[in-house]
Amino acid sequence: MAKKIYVAGHRGMVGGAILRKLAARQAAGEDLALITRTSAELDLTDQAAVRAFMQTEKPDQVILAAAKVGGIIANNSYPAQFIYENLMIECNVIHAAYEAGVQKLLQLGSSCIYPKLAEQPMREDALLTGTLEPTNEPYAIAKIAGIKLCESYNRQYGVDYRSVMPTNLYGPGDNFHPDNSHVLPALIRRFHEAAQAGTPTVTVWGSGKPMREFLHVDDMAEASLFVLDLDPEIYQRETEPMLSHINVGSGTDVTIRELAETVARVTGFKGELAFDASKPDGTPRKLMDVSRLARLGWTASIPLSQGIEETYAWFLRQTPDALRSK
Repeated sequence: MAKKIYVAGHRGMVGGAILRKLAARQAAGEDLALITRTSAELDLTDQAAVRAFMQTEKPDQVILAAAKVGGIIANNSYPAQFIYENLMIECNVIHAAYEAGVQKLLQLGSSCIYPKLAEQPMREDALLTGTLEPTNEPYAIAKIAGIKLCESYNRQYGVDYRSVMPTNLYGPGDNFHPDNSHVLPALIRRFHEAAQAGTPTVTVWGSGKPMREFLHVDDMAEASLFVLDLDPEIYQRETEPMLSHINVGSGTDVTIRELAETVARVTGFKGELAFDASKPDGTPRKLMDVSRLARLGWTASIPLSQGIEETYAWFLRQTPDALRSK
């Protein structure tokens, strides 16, 4: 009988990448039945609807990649929506999965769960040791709750619910909205438009000094399935019952200035770069300690420059011809 896997959030960047990987396994001969629902078909903040769906489908595994996400502006503008929607999604999906007899679940979180001034690189045991970054605290609180939900259900009910915490992700399917996107897709769009318009200068928010780590979404998808598939004994050997989440990242970081310079090169922007230090920098540095995942046997494989080039090519394919060149 086919293994039934429900991917929540399959239209998002990460969920879409995971679904592509699973579809490739299916095409290669694995006996999988992949279950998806759009947000119009299933509102994950609706407890009764999620329970009915789980009871009907009875998946063998659940991958929880659905979330309300956004950059600094979005997090500052809609804090209530960010904490409410993410808490509701996690509570509804995890509890309904347990009620439906799902023994294995993977929940995707975020590196923003760690304190703003956490020692670098950030180890899993830095969780709950300090104050969070204020600009995304509501989202971070929701993601911490997701980890603790999984751990608590494991302890009380003996299920196998795991959590992975990715660093900053990018790649095909990213959000390039001018106001609500994360730093890398925002830079790709701005530098692309500036290159096409012949704009002499592009101004980047902040000082350019903060350091950020980036992971291609295809690497994240591979890592997610790797962790989901780990033998329980191996997984438990590297984790603890109440410290069970696993960092996923590239293990290297760059300054925002270096990132902007790379994007400028990839997009063909020939003008000057300026940095507006009056705008918020956010966390000074965010580098994940990925030694736990490396010990388990997985490391990232897509270099940042290559990944940005691939992402820009994808962006161009989605961009109307009138915006692609002048």
